[in-house]
Amino acid sequence: MKRTKHFESDRATLYLVATPIGNLDDMTFRAINTLKSVDKIYCEDTRTSRTLLEHYQIDKPLDSYHDHNKTTKQHHILNDLRSGLSIALISDAGTPLISDPGYSVVNLVKESGFVVVSIPGPSAFLTGLSVSALPTHPFIFYGFLPTKSSKLKTACEGLRKEPYTLIFYESPHRINSTLETLYHVFGDRKVVIARELTKRYEETISGTLKELQDLPPLKGELVLILEGFQDEPKDQEVNLLDEVYALIDQGVSSKEAIKVIAKRHDLPKNDVYQLYHKT
Repeated sequence: MKRTKHFESDRATLYLVATPIGNLDDMTFRAINTLKSVDKIYCEDTRTSRTLLEHYQIDKPLDSYHDHNKTTKQHHILNDLRSGLSIALISDAGTPLISDPGYSVVNLVKESGFVVVSIPGPSAFLTGLSVSALPTHPFIFYGFLPTKSSKLKTACEGLRKEPYTLIFYESPHRINSTLETLYHVFGDRKVVIARELTKRYEETISGTLKELQDLPPLKGELVLILEGFQDEPKDQEVNLLDEVYALIDQGVSSKEAIKVIAKRHDLPKNDVYQLYHKT
């Protein structure tokens, strides 16, 4: 067991500082003061972060830390701490490590005996969840779904029976294909897309997965919030089975009957298949 009193250590500290997800006024006083007090700031993109720092008149050395150099740069951060420098790590927007790089350096720094302190602040998925009007607890935050269609489908099927609200990040150019996959795997559930959060064109798009098929082009960063799995009422199961057996009595094969009833009720074919074969 290892216990660490974060504010009683005199060793150099790595601060994880949350930054605005769009509106620069969302920066906290503590975040500003921390960035002004550290010796060096690591960030994903120095050009993006320099705009934020100039807005708050913060003049500190900047260095990059991102997915493509994190293995090398995490040792630079560790060496900085060993030299007695206090370091801040920020992402392009939001809370560091949340769908952003940083896990490995935090692990390395803590294993080396240094203190890691989080300076909390904005987070896109929590902001989207709070305005979604879907249950806010419990929930599962997944982050970005796989981009390859086969891996996307596998990931979704693994989540299909989760009774919790599901939260994803998605890019505008993939949103329609992702919604199509979600509809085929999850059925017609409630869904909310929150985009451009805290910015001038902030918007939520609410409906069901079926209603949100073939959306017009969207811009900006998207948070996708999906209703969790709901048990189907027993009487609905009975009605579905009655319809399947009615088709079978008419000479339709069980395979075709399952397919027809699933399509009629906008349900995943596998759901009707499982229902039929458990009786």
